[in-house]
Amino acid sequence: MKVEWLGTVPYGEAWELQKRLHGEVVEGGEERVLLLEHPPVITLGKSAKDENLLIPPELLRQRGVSLYRVDRGGDATFHGPGQLVAYFIVRAKGGKEVVRKLEEVIKRSLLKVAELEFTEGPHAGVWVRGKKIASIGLSLKRGVTMHGFALNLTVDLSYFSLINPCGLPSSVMTSLKVETGLHLPPKDFYPYVVESIGEVWGP
Repeated sequence: MKVEWLGTVPYGEAWELQKRLHGEVVEGGEERVLLLEHPPVITLGKSAKDENLLIPPELLRQRGVSLYRVDRGGDATFHGPGQLVAYFIVRAKGGKEVVRKLEEVIKRSLLKVAELEFTEGPHAGVWVRGKKIASIGLSLKRGVTMHGFALNLTVDLSYFSLINPCGLPSSVMTSLKVETGLHLPPKDFYPYVVESIGEVWGP
C-alpha cells in the first residue's frame, strides 16, 4: 500500500485522480491512500437530500465554495482547509470492514496527540463527547474502494452551517482544536495517520 501526502488539491482534480487510480488497482496495481486538504467544497453523497443543502448553489459560489454530487455513501458534508482528507483506494470484500478500519485509524491517530473521550454516534464516523470529529463515506466498485474520511483538525466549523452535515445539525460537528486547543494543521498531523494506517492494515 502506497500512502502519499499531496498537500492542497482541488476537489475535482482529486476525484479524477481517484478514478484513475481505482482503475489501476482493479487491474492489480498497488493499493493507494491519498492524504490531502481541499479548498472549500461541499459534496453530496448518493443518499443526500436536497433540503440538507441550506443555501442555493449560486450563493455557495459567491462564497468561494464548490459543490459536487459524488458516488460515495452518505449525505452532505464539507471539506476545507484545516481538515485532513484521506482517500483509500484499496481492495475489500465489503464496505463495513473498511469503515471499521478507518474509524480505528482515526482514533489511533488522535490518541497519539491527545487524550480524547470517544463516544458512539448515530452513524459511521468518529465521535468525541457526543460530537462528530471525523466523517466517513465510501464507495465500493469491482472490489476496490474509493473516497474515505475527513478529519476536522483546525477547520473553520462555521462552514458546516451551510449544510445539515450527514443530515444532522451543524452544531454536532467538532474539531481537534475545539476539543483540545491543539493547533495541528493537516501538514503537521498527517504523519500520525500514516503511522496508524500501518498499524491497522499491517505490513
